[in-house]
Order: sequence, then C-alpha cells, then structure tokens
Amino acid sequence: MTTGNNILIIDDEVQIRRLLEITLNLNGYKVTEASTAREGILSAASNNPSLIILDLGLPDEDGLIALKKLREWYMNPVIVLSVRNSEDDIVKALDNGANDYLTKPFRTGELLARIRTSLRLSQSSEKADFQLTLGSISLDLAGHTAKKNDIMLKLTSTEYSLLAILVKNAGRVLTHQYLLREVWGHGYLNQTQYLRVFVAQLRKKIEDDHSHPVLIITEPGIGYRFGE
Repeated sequence: MTTGNNILIIDDEVQIRRLLEITLNLNGYKVTEASTAREGILSAASNNPSLIILDLGLPDEDGLIALKKLREWYMNPVIVLSVRNSEDDIVKALDNGANDYLTKPFRTGELLARIRTSLRLSQSSEKADFQLTLGSISLDLAGHTAKKNDIMLKLTSTEYSLLAILVKNAGRVLTHQYLLREVWGHGYLNQTQYLRVFVAQLRKKIEDDHSHPVLIITEPGIGYRFGE
C-alpha cells in the first residue's frame, strides 16, 4: 500500500480517468482529476500533487503548452499519457519537462511501474545533497568523482558530466538534444553521433557487459535513460 501520494490526472476522456482512478486507488494512491488544461493547472497549484499524469489532447489548450506552464513552478514528476506516438511529439514533451511518456493504449502494469520509479527517484533526489548512489554507481558531486561497487572510476571530465546528468535524472528519458545542450552546449545540438561515441565510452567503464547495457539504456530515436 502506497501512502501520502496524491496523483493528479489531467485528461478529457472520462473512460481513461475512470480506469486510472480505479487502478490507482487499488494501489493506494489518492486521485484528483481534471478534464481541461486550466482545471489541471489550478488543481496542481491548489493540491501540489506528488505526480501528474497529463494528456496532450486537451480541449482548451494543447498539453505541451500546459506542460510548459506547469514547469514554470511545478517540480514533481509529470508522466505524459497520450495517443500521439510520433518521435517528434515524444521528444517535444520530454524536452519541455516531462519525466516519462507512455502512449495509449497502455498497460496498467507498465504505468504503475513508471509511477513508482518516478516517485521513488523524486523522493530520493530531495534527500540527496552532494552524494548520489543508484545501484552500484555512486557520485560525489562536490569532488567530481564516481565509483562503481566502491571502486573509483577513471572518467574524463566530459564522461563524468554525462554520467552525472544521467544519474541525477535516473529513470527519466533524456533526449539527445537535451544531453548535448547540457553537457557540450548549444553549438552541439545536432551532433548526435558525437553523443553516441561518449555513451559508448562511458558504457565500457560502468557496465558489467557494455554490449548488453543495463545502466545506460537507449531509447531508440529519442535519447537515453539511466536505469538501475
């Protein structure tokens, strides 16, 4: 039973809201609902939910615009749940602050797993200051060092920066453009091959088997996600 987690559903489809409400209630979550972007933003401001499930096809405003408005002040996880399944839509949502993206129709088991991961990582990040540990990987943010199973990793400054941003956003899909901008700067936004080279180097240093990575997971055509 999960306690203390209030989830806001912003979706104009009554059937989807009912399905989500039943599923989430059965798993111990308190549910608040909104059928428009305006209702959803007001509800988020009033209730400060632990997590928001956001549809993009809202009747009064595109969900991406609503997401941008939410991200001006709302810091908890947002999972987009939408019929839109194009790579462009997914990238836009992730770049505008979504923590995760699932397409309809969806499997309730997968959605629950994504919710648990997003909430757990959000709660653990609130407690983290200069030390981050996820599975076998630990980072000393102050000392700019990284360890695997308590053994120091020999990383270049760029490799460390890339690993740090992945670990800080563990469980969240980070787009190629986001990683290139954050690690290398705006001048590298189209250099996806450059990013692939560094990811390959990093995998060789942190994965048990770099040919079958379980820590840095590729989201084809979108970017990368750090797993545990």
